[in-house]
Amino acid sequence: MSQNIWIILSLLLFIIVAMEMYHSLKRSETTNRLIHTYIDNLENEKLFDEIYDYCQKDFKLKRIMKKHGATKEDIKALHRKLLTWGNIKKGRRFVPITSFFYAYSLNYLFEHRNDDDKKVTMRMLNFFHI
Repeated sequence: MSQNIWIILSLLLFIIVAMEMYHSLKRSETTNRLIHTYIDNLENEKLFDEIYDYCQKDFKLKRIMKKHGATKEDIKALHRKLLTWGNIKKGRRFVPITSFFYAYSLNYLFEHRNDDDKKVTMRMLNFFHI
């Protein structure tokens, strides 16, 4: 009996890890595509549409967006704030785009949306090890 419980728990753990890996790979592919598509046109409205749409579809980010009553205009304003000091691309990371795709960083951005541009951007640069 107890062996069956361990098998079930192991199977559930495997499923959870597999789902998180899929989520992580999907997020990475999306951010990389957006960076390559819009790196030369960072004020393109389609960029903000895609970021907002992703946040509304992602089960983790959607809760944060709802909690803060976030709109596409909020994303645009935060994007501009991050672009001022964080216009640095490193590998597959670019703070003015990547910051919107992680629960911790998205929540931080909305909680500190009225803080100094440099302070907020430096926090994101540290979070992404840039």
